[in-house]
Amino acid sequence: MPKLHPNIERIVELIHLEEWDQIRSALASWHPADIADVIDLAPRDAQDRLFTLLSDDAKPDVLSELDSYAESEVVESLTNAELSEIVEEMDPDDAADIIGDLSDQRSSEVLELMQEEESEEVRRLLKYEEDTAGGIMTPDVVSMRSDQTVGEAIEAIAYLDEGEPFVYAYIVSEGERLTGYIDIWELLREKNRQRPLSELCHTEFVAANVNDDQEDVAHLLSQYDISSIPVIDDDGRIVGRVTVDDVIDVIEEEASEDIFRLAGSDDIELETDSPVRSCIARLPWLLVTLFGGLMISLILKQFHARISSVIILGAFVPAVLAMGGNTGIQASTLVVRTIALRGMEGKSITRLLLREIAVGAIMGTICGLCIGGWALVWLRGAPEPGFSSMRLASVVAIALFCAMSFAAVFGALVPIVLNKLRVDPAVASGPFVTITNDLAALLIYFGTTIALLPLA
Repeated sequence: MPKLHPNIERIVELIHLEEWDQIRSALASWHPADIADVIDLAPRDAQDRLFTLLSDDAKPDVLSELDSYAESEVVESLTNAELSEIVEEMDPDDAADIIGDLSDQRSSEVLELMQEEESEEVRRLLKYEEDTAGGIMTPDVVSMRSDQTVGEAIEAIAYLDEGEPFVYAYIVSEGERLTGYIDIWELLREKNRQRPLSELCHTEFVAANVNDDQEDVAHLLSQYDISSIPVIDDDGRIVGRVTVDDVIDVIEEEASEDIFRLAGSDDIELETDSPVRSCIARLPWLLVTLFGGLMISLILKQFHARISSVIILGAFVPAVLAMGGNTGIQASTLVVRTIALRGMEGKSITRLLLREIAVGAIMGTICGLCIGGWALVWLRGAPEPGFSSMRLASVVAIALFCAMSFAAVFGALVPIVLNKLRVDPAVASGPFVTITNDLAALLIYFGTTIALLPLA
């Protein structure tokens, strides 16, 4: 029986001490997912050594659980013959993921070394894009004809050798076209043994097309609370199924991708420890932010002469910029998450924007009164010649109100527009919203100052 929740830290210590025999004995009783965690955490030069300590039975399950960085290290250490023997024992979808990451030449060589039946299954899966239903499905399905009886179906299932558990038997017509499904539980009831499957078949069902995006497939499983979903081709023929464990991986992958993009980076950083590749992922948006900073400095220079008589107002610039930027990020993050959860479907964009206007105005009023009150007290202690502290405090308060109101609407509008253009809204929502709101907040602040104060 696999040992669950083992002491991974102890194994990491043994790796540094190079106590390989102790490690081999300990890992023999561990669950594959825990072994994969150890390899993921191990130093790069020890990952392939750890994998060689495993039994032949454990290697396929462990390899399928590794993260992409450790997986590539282990795969590179294996010969084509060793790799072909391992992937033959894996579920077809997992095997396709491994082979799909190889070079064209090596993938062809590995497929040639595999048994014909297994290699053909993998070849069929490799035809589909990686992030589609076809790319994440398993071809292992249980299909029956509607004229079979329940007893005949049970007898047929008893002789199946499926790699993954299943809870639905799919009913197909001539040409393997999907017409419905039956819960396995219904087949097990004694009273149904002599009934034809056509009487028990559910003809209203949810299915994914092989070309559907993996996010859409994940949404279907979540929406209809099902553990697996059939995958059909353009002619309605069943070609596989996507199970909930595959969808969990998709959700984790997509969430990581969106979080990194909101921060102006890329999830490629999870797969490498190279400083150069991290810089390549982060630098483009940092350069955009730097360009925005240069624009801010030009604006400051342009307005300096106009507001030189009230230079003390410059002390409030950082606060106005920071509040505008944070308000915009809050709004954009909310909308990006709503889009990711399909919450925008059927909703009025105008109504959403009006809501953000109200939210921005309320928050701007509260924060404006706070900063205005502080400015009033502070400026009384350091009066500006020619202007009352009340008037100067009003400028700061009104500018912050306007900046936050604008930021809330703009932060919500950007991801909506990007989504309409079929661009991932997380790509530009973070850094783009921040720098644009900084520029807008600065223009609003100086514009309010010039409008409300009689400057020379």
